Amino acid sequence: MKRKKIAVLGFMANCPIAGVIWQHLHYIIGLQRLGHEVYYIEDTSRIPYDPVQQTLTEDYSYAAHILGKLAAEHGFVGRWAFSPRYKSRDETAGLGRTFLNELYSDADALLNICGSHELNDDLLRSERIVYVESDPAVEQIKVDQGDAATTAFLARHCARFTFGENVGRPEFPVPLHGLTWLPTRQPVVCDLWNRPTRPMAADARYTSIANLATGGKKDIAWRGENYLWSKLPEFLRYRLVPQRCAEDFELATHFADRTLGDGFQEAGWRIVPPDEISVDHHRYVEYIGGSKGEFTVAKDQYVRLHTGWFSDRSACYLAAGRPVVTQQTGFTRLYGGDAGLFAFETVEDIVEAVGRINSDYARHCQAAREIAREFFEAETVLRSMLDRVGI
Repeated sequence: MKRKKIAVLGFMANCPIAGVIWQHLHYIIGLQRLGHEVYYIEDTSRIPYDPVQQTLTEDYSYAAHILGKLAAEHGFVGRWAFSPRYKSRDETAGLGRTFLNELYSDADALLNICGSHELNDDLLRSERIVYVESDPAVEQIKVDQGDAATTAFLARHCARFTFGENVGRPEFPVPLHGLTWLPTRQPVVCDLWNRPTRPMAADARYTSIANLATGGKKDIAWRGENYLWSKLPEFLRYRLVPQRCAEDFELATHFADRTLGDGFQEAGWRIVPPDEISVDHHRYVEYIGGSKGEFTVAKDQYVRLHTGWFSDRSACYLAAGRPVVTQQTGFTRLYGGDAGLFAFETVEDIVEAVGRINSDYARHCQAAREIAREFFEAETVLRSMLDRVGI
């Protein structure tokens, strides 16, 4: 593959929590390993979140600090920029405005991760902006409802990828109105997660890391039904799983409603604060690797619309050799559903999956690693993306 100049446009400094950081690092490192000249850019009007102070702030010193630190760790020193457009178009940390505008004009591709960057006049110097959607359904529904701004934004990208691998298929009921969506999935640099095998701790649990405070910001009504962008209703449906499985389950999250959290604990869940895991992306890797496996749910939108979506976090559990039991969205059409990765629709499915994992744990750990390597390895996923847009 000929060396190309590629910029990853993301939001890991605006939202510097571990899961978001790793989501972006896998793109950067994977593209580097393919031999490309890779830049990381945040050039938007978003006000950044400081996870230490736990607040949004116009002071972007933490954002600049974390990008400098990550660049030193992962080989993109001198190839990053943070531009706080809420202050000034020309104010930047890292690369300056002149270089950024030249990059937008010259780059072979700009990957707009999660559509996080608005298409300002500087970015529109490029005709090679690629949209990468991690949350399927909302954008497709908005287009179906005639939302002109959404349609225009999506149309300005030269290609549109989605983690909803059933989008455009009969399983996914939302019409696409002529917009082409290409299936993809989260790239994962598997060797960063496949640490030397350690004896499983006696108190190892099936774990999940979840933000249950998403509110209704991406909830959407379509054809007389409400589709929720939250995991909380799904976790509530499966609240009694620890009792049914006679197994230890742990949830790293904050409950805004203390009574709700108490209810989960009474049902047998261990609830732990996610702050240390979220602030330190190395600790995040350790937490996943120290788990017996992952048990998690999917958001209502992904499930009821049969999107084929799969979690970037679950892909990391697989890469770490940790079996995953997760809610069915239609992804088993492509992978999983057997050893190492199980999809459920009922509590009985969960009980069966946990029993199978426990019956031959080593085999299911190995199967999890093999699924990650075959279906999520960053170089494979990213090479396919670039090939399909002619880069």
